[in-house]
Amino acid sequence: MKGRSLKLKEAHKTDGVGSSCSILWDNEARRIITSSSSDPALSIHYVDQEQQPPKPPRILKHHRDGVTAIALSPNSTCLASGSVDHSVKLYGFPCGEFQSNVTRFTLPIRCLAFNRSGSLLAAAGDDEGIKLVATIDGSISRVLKGHRGSVTGLAFDPNNEYLASIDEIGTVIIWELSSGKPIHTLEAIAPDCGSDTSILNIVSWSPDGEMLAVPGLKHDVVMYDRDTAEKLFTLKGEHSKPICFSSWSPNGKYIATSGLDKQVLVWDVEQRQDIDRQKFEDRICSLAWKPNGNALAIIDIRGKFGLWEAVVPSSMKSPIDGIPNSQTRNTSGVLLFGEDDDKTTNISGSLDDNKEDSFGESLPMNRKRLRKQSVLDESMDEESDEKGELLPQVKLRKKITAKYGKSVGGEEVSSRFMKHGMMKMQGAFQPGSTPVQAGKRRFLCYNMLGSVTTIENDGYSHIEVDFHDTGRGPRVPSMTDYFDFTMASLNEVGSVFANPCKGEKNMSTLMYRPYSSWANNSEWSMRFEVEEVKVVALGVGWIAAVTSLNFLRIFTEGGLQRHIISLDGPVVTAAGFKDQLAIISHASDCLPSGDQILDVKVFNISNGTQPIKCRATLTPGSSLAWLGFSEEGQLSTYDSKGVLRVFSEQYGGSWLPLFSASREKSEEENYWVVGLSASKLFCITCKSPDTYPQVMPKPVLTLLNLSFPLASSDLGADELENEFMMCNLYLSQIRKKIEEMEAGGLDTSTLDDEAFNVEAALDRCILRLIASCCNGDKLVRATELARLLTLEKSIKGAVKLVTTLKLPNLAERISGMLEERLMVETMETTTRPNPASSDTIATNGVQALRSSPLPENKRISEPSIPHPPPELRTSNQVSAKLHSTVSSKQLKTEEKTKTGERKTMPIRNTCEKNVEERINQVGQLHRPTNPFAKASSAGEEKSSLLDSIKKMKKV
Repeated sequence: MKGRSLKLKEAHKTDGVGSSCSILWDNEARRIITSSSSDPALSIHYVDQEQQPPKPPRILKHHRDGVTAIALSPNSTCLASGSVDHSVKLYGFPCGEFQSNVTRFTLPIRCLAFNRSGSLLAAAGDDEGIKLVATIDGSISRVLKGHRGSVTGLAFDPNNEYLASIDEIGTVIIWELSSGKPIHTLEAIAPDCGSDTSILNIVSWSPDGEMLAVPGLKHDVVMYDRDTAEKLFTLKGEHSKPICFSSWSPNGKYIATSGLDKQVLVWDVEQRQDIDRQKFEDRICSLAWKPNGNALAIIDIRGKFGLWEAVVPSSMKSPIDGIPNSQTRNTSGVLLFGEDDDKTTNISGSLDDNKEDSFGESLPMNRKRLRKQSVLDESMDEESDEKGELLPQVKLRKKITAKYGKSVGGEEVSSRFMKHGMMKMQGAFQPGSTPVQAGKRRFLCYNMLGSVTTIENDGYSHIEVDFHDTGRGPRVPSMTDYFDFTMASLNEVGSVFANPCKGEKNMSTLMYRPYSSWANNSEWSMRFEVEEVKVVALGVGWIAAVTSLNFLRIFTEGGLQRHIISLDGPVVTAAGFKDQLAIISHASDCLPSGDQILDVKVFNISNGTQPIKCRATLTPGSSLAWLGFSEEGQLSTYDSKGVLRVFSEQYGGSWLPLFSASREKSEEENYWVVGLSASKLFCITCKSPDTYPQVMPKPVLTLLNLSFPLASSDLGADELENEFMMCNLYLSQIRKKIEEMEAGGLDTSTLDDEAFNVEAALDRCILRLIASCCNGDKLVRATELARLLTLEKSIKGAVKLVTTLKLPNLAERISGMLEERLMVETMETTTRPNPASSDTIATNGVQALRSSPLPENKRISEPSIPHPPPELRTSNQVSAKLHSTVSSKQLKTEEKTKTGERKTMPIRNTCEKNVEERINQVGQLHRPTNPFAKASSAGEEKSSLLDSIKKMKKV
């Protein structure tokens, strides 16, 4: 061991506690980035500066807790950091400007890694799952599950085919990026880190991507083959304790390792022996080779870092001589358009970002590249022409597939290769149906009411209709199906069935079967020649079928052909609810990215209108998986990425995301949607890889809460904020129904009560949010929330709440809001024109009294004074109440005038006095600052609305 010592300087304070620290070079070797799990800040150090005094490091402090992992993109333009606070952040480099929070975990982050192009960031930690994040838009490309402990190390191989990961218990998994599946799992081949978070198992690929270095169980480094994961050789030297970090030299000839024995060893990989070593006072937890020199940057567990110069003796080959070319060809041997440099970025965030051709199709992954490369190259030479045209390349890919019995991504090349911009459009499907399974019963329809199942037996199919609640529907006998129906729909009164074109005449059949009828032979069927039924739907009094000719055919329950409408494009699916029929069809060809462009139309069958016409909103890269209506009649969709959207009249008609499966399910679960209510999603949970349920055993419905995909709030009150938004949405839906019923002259008393209950629940939620804002010192937000309170009692509660929290300024503002409302109501009352006569006054008083929304138990016939409901009514409603009070007082004054009791009372004073009385009735609120308030005399006679009207009648 050499007697020299390295001088380290402090980069991060650790308070004497061992921490997990990290160190990185930029690609120009001008800056060093350091971090520590005891420090929420990153440091960018300038190492090639000549100015005096030296430039101080740039400090990036955006985390709330210690930084446990850092990673720099290969082109040194993007810096990523992960923290104990569960977040992953991106920064511009070298400026250090904060860009975004790309993802969050539920537990601390332990490791990060960029792929070769920097378009994909892998992040993992104590959650045991690995998230692959597309850096261009922050979307989650995939989540990899397989580890049973905290993931402590990640590494993309330089050829961008694999991702290697290691956990705290020593298990290594090699993932294939094209499929996201593990191809090799090596259990317990590395040391168990235990509970010490400052010790992390790591993995590292050699610069040429041929070997994976893993800490061994015998204080050594073990090299594994990239394709077979077979053990190649070990590097065993002077380490007396397990190895905790390793770093390859730029040319891959050397590797440096640090161990728990506080030593750093430098190895000649070809000779398999150590050529130098250094002893330190504390354990070195991270190393980084200088990208253009013979030096190592090191950092210990105390946050001290330094440079080890001249690591490799001058008599040996330099660590930067013969650096492998980073522009490696893909291993299929086929040169793609735009693959000649690293500047091609995959904007879709695909996992296989460097192996994607201009048509969006991934190339075959050849795991035995070393043995088959020469064979593929020979095939290329034979088939390719000098111009490199597309057709010879396609033929070559087909020939390679036929020769080796493999296909691109596990599918036939010819079936997946499509022209640019002509991706396959989604085919038609029936909501609630499952695919054909030989010898098994399957669902033709499954909804909130019941199910229709079929199974083939003796050449025919047997159909059964079952209701979830036998009390809602009759018992329906099974039916022998001679038409081989493939789709169905059911409601409370009947079922409709259809099949595709079949038979010699190539005919499609539609059949409707009611459960009961006063007439015999009420079942009917229709035949379509050279026209195929694609989707069927049912409603109240109508049956609909959409055909391959883009015809919407509407029939009555008795079989009368009522309407035939041409649609704008091929149908995708349809659903019915009472008078409404929703149809989704293609608006045009798919985008080059493969995204579907779908139109949504909702027809009101009873009045022949089209209340909704818009575009369907899908998650990028997804397809439509379900269409239906909620129990309240709200149009809803669910896509293949697990996002549920509900159509709302807000903002002129928009889709609201109310559920995301990625926030609920595990990687091993899929949700098959059945229906939804105002607050719950009804679905069947299927174990991956199944995406639909089996008929037997009988599926069990799972109820999941609807929730908006809210951003992580600085209040930490995500559940309250979601409840607030859900209540607002539900209240808007109720008010919409009330407007529709009032327009039709229907009684809305039930909906009025429901709206009041929702308003009360919304106020309770707002009060809790105000409390959270006060505790989080977000007083402006608390003021905004107070303005949204509906009930007067709630506003008083808000004043009491903020007063208890000792926030007098906020309490004064909220009190001012209540005063402002009352002042506006008073102003509207005093500006009303005076009636011309007692008859006019009486008429206006009665009309105002009738317009006042008094409860049933507070009618005029009762002798008690009517008490208004506890909520703050709209200005018009309050004005009507106040006007009735004013009118009755004026009547009383005129009556006294006729009997000889002449009394002069200005109408303005009468209004002010009665406004004061009315306000005292509504909550006994003292308002000394109200300029319209006037103290009433102690001996003044009080009278109710009832007394005023009785006296008016006597006159």
